[in-house]
Amino acid sequence: MSTQTAVARLALTYVKTIGSVTVQPGRGFINPYDMVSSKDGRLFILNRCDSARAALVRVGVMNFAEDYLGEFGKGYGAGDGQFMLPVAMALDSQERLYITDEHLHRVSIFDLDGNFLGKWGTFGRGEGALHGPAGIAIDAEDRVYIADQHNHRIQAFQSDGTYLGQWGEAGSAPGQFAMPWGVAVDAQGDVYVADWRNDRVQKFTATGQFVASFGTSGTGDGQFQRPSSVAVDPEGYLYIADWGNERVQVLGPDGSVQEVLCGQATLSRWAEEFFAVNPDERETRAMSNLVPTLPAHLNTPHHISSQTEPYFWGPVSVKLDSAGRLYVTEANRHRIQIYQKP
Repeated sequence: MSTQTAVARLALTYVKTIGSVTVQPGRGFINPYDMVSSKDGRLFILNRCDSARAALVRVGVMNFAEDYLGEFGKGYGAGDGQFMLPVAMALDSQERLYITDEHLHRVSIFDLDGNFLGKWGTFGRGEGALHGPAGIAIDAEDRVYIADQHNHRIQAFQSDGTYLGQWGEAGSAPGQFAMPWGVAVDAQGDVYVADWRNDRVQKFTATGQFVASFGTSGTGDGQFQRPSSVAVDPEGYLYIADWGNERVQVLGPDGSVQEVLCGQATLSRWAEEFFAVNPDERETRAMSNLVPTLPAHLNTPHHISSQTEPYFWGPVSVKLDSAGRLYVTEANRHRIQIYQKP
């Protein structure tokens, strides 16, 4: 099954942008990689950071109104509650937070107050072992699915880390993977995988039976370059972080292209407050060309997005909340753009 251009297209509405860059603990993001929303409306943002600011690796907590509520995680390290290269997060039915770490080859678990509850995972290639765990998704029965990146497979576990099964191997045929990165589960329990180096998203049953494949390599509608994340709503619409093309694509349940989002960020509340007390910075921004016309030889998704401030730059994660809002996490611009489905 491949994508087709739809006749009737879904149009998402831009809501707002949250976040701003920081170089110290507290309010702000630094290379955010993922987010989740809890039932009480809190937003949990995973800050991965770069090597120069690794001590700022943490989970920040805020609400939709952009009130900063705190943070947890103990920064860069291998101890309990610490991270080195965290990738993705998911909540189980008890709203325990599971976080993958591709360097430590493990999953760490916290409650929503930031208390460390435990960890599981060992490095290796055998059943239940992990090599660069990336995306994580949890179904209604608390089965945990992990994109076991460098083992080119999906593994399933109980919430305590007990191994349940796996599927996939290196390759490009249906059911095979090349560094799978993102994973999601729909309301029926089917599993969707952002098959990163194969430039596609694959759909499976909960036991790993291949169902469908969406996308091919390229820059056109319905084509992907290194998709990094996938989310699916209750109606079966797919939201895909087309990372290499610096955009998000929305597909219908049949794979038809419904919407292509390139980003339309405005200033967040945090940014507005910063400029209110730093008018010289606002003046400098006003003089900057934030939407330039680039020469033809720079007409690539990366060059355009890196120079065009409202656009996505490094859209690494897509997530949906219970209100049907889409959150697009931008690692390179340290922010999250939010859209609403009609």
